Amino acid sequence: MKKLLGAIASLLTLTFATQAQDYMSINYNFNKGEQFELEQKSHTETYTTVNDIQQRVTRDYNNIISIDVTDVIPGKTTLTFRYKELRFNFNAKNQNIFVDAKVNKPEEPFQAGLKKVLDQPFTVELQSSGAISKIEGLDNLVDNAATAFSSLKKDEQEAYKKLIKDQFGTEAFRTWLEQLLIMYPAHGIKTGTQWEESVPLRGGLIGRVDLYWNLQTWDTQTAKIGGTAKINTDKVQTLTLDDDIKATAEISGTTTSNYMVMRSSGLPAICVQNTEMTGNYTYKVNRAKRIKHDLKVPVKVITNASYKIKQMK
Repeated sequence: MKKLLGAIASLLTLTFATQAQDYMSINYNFNKGEQFELEQKSHTETYTTVNDIQQRVTRDYNNIISIDVTDVIPGKTTLTFRYKELRFNFNAKNQNIFVDAKVNKPEEPFQAGLKKVLDQPFTVELQSSGAISKIEGLDNLVDNAATAFSSLKKDEQEAYKKLIKDQFGTEAFRTWLEQLLIMYPAHGIKTGTQWEESVPLRGGLIGRVDLYWNLQTWDTQTAKIGGTAKINTDKVQTLTLDDDIKATAEISGTTTSNYMVMRSSGLPAICVQNTEMTGNYTYKVNRAKRIKHDLKVPVKVITNASYKIKQMK
């Protein structure tokens, strides 16, 4: 009988150990002084149809950002970001703006603005779950960059200020980062586990993003995670588009993401994302812009992006 009870106890211990191994815990875990490098490549195409005429705007980014771990306390880390390389290409209405922040281009004011962004620090306070507590210093950095446009005509100044804020301001950066970083659950997860979170849609559009993740496979060093984001705008909120056009937006879409995560830090070593959104803007009456009545404008946005993060030290 004792032998039988001992065998049963051993079997139960083995069963519980096996079940425990089926689960893993993961969160953001850093040590002060660590440094990472993030490489971003993305291409966005926006199509709008105004009075049966289709307009196309493209935006391309090719950036490298350093990330320094500058403070660590239980449950929270301060990360200092700096753009080390910054290339941006904007094409709209037969106007092309291509700039490399490191390459002087006197004829293009936007280059002077981006040069002021380069190598300047701003901080992100990140909870161990992946929730962003706050971002500091980025708005001041963008405001300082906008001083590069002070010699331009007033309407040109405003257009460039809006462009740099829409692309690199705090709200735009936070929206981008919240969709790049996975928010991990507090409990352990196993293959097939799904979890979700919701965050505001900030920046150019106003609304909500519902984020869903699922653990596909994992080992001692990495985890493969799939992600889906459901994007929906608030159709009654007024926003300002290019050319100072006031509008509401009824737009929805989906982002699909594939992550290969470093379990040691929780950061994605590789992330590939594809986004497609469709819907309508409603341009509001604006005599100065020759909009004599509310105008419904179909819109389609397609973004393909890839990210790589590697630990430098």
